[in-house]
Amino acid sequence: MKKSLSALVGAVCLFASQANANTIVEIAAGDERFTTLVAAVQAAGLQDALQGPGPFTVFAPVNDAFAALPEGTVETLLKPENKDQLTNVLLYHVDDRKLTSNQIPVGSNYFKPLLTNERTCITRSGKAVDIADGTGSTANVIIADIQADNGVIHVIDKVLIPGDRPDCH
Repeated sequence: MKKSLSALVGAVCLFASQANANTIVEIAAGDERFTTLVAAVQAAGLQDALQGPGPFTVFAPVNDAFAALPEGTVETLLKPENKDQLTNVLLYHVDDRKLTSNQIPVGSNYFKPLLTNERTCITRSGKAVDIADGTGSTANVIIADIQADNGVIHVIDKVLIPGDRPDCH
C-alpha cells in the first residue's frame, strides 16, 4: 500500500511539474527584474526562438544592468532600425547548451554565444561565476541555475556587449 501511494504521489508531482512548465521567456516575463530584457527580446523578435525546445543557457541582465548603460543606449537599441544590433547584443547572452553553474569548468574558459562570431570568457571560481564581454567589462552571476523547461537562466548584473574578443586567462 505504501509503495502504491508513493508511486501515486510521485506521478501527481510529475504531472503538476509538467502542467506548470515554463520556458525561459515565460520565466523572465513573470519576473519584474527582467522587464527591460523582456521588452528587448520582444523588440528583437526573439521570443519565439527562446520559447523553443532549446536547450539554452541565458545570462539574463536585470533591469538595473540595462539602466547602468550610457544614457539613451536602451532607447536607441529598441528602435526598429536597430533591430540587428539589438539582436546581436541579446544573442551574446545565450549559449546553445544547458549549462548549470556546476557544469561550467573551474577556471577561465571561452564560450561562443549563440549565432554570433564573438566569444565570451566565463570564469568560475568555486561557486562564483563571472563573464568578460567584448569591451573588457565583467558581469557577475548574482543568481545561478534558474531551471526552465528549455534550459537554464543565470541572472547577471551587467549587460554584455559584443566587441573585441575578451582576454581569457
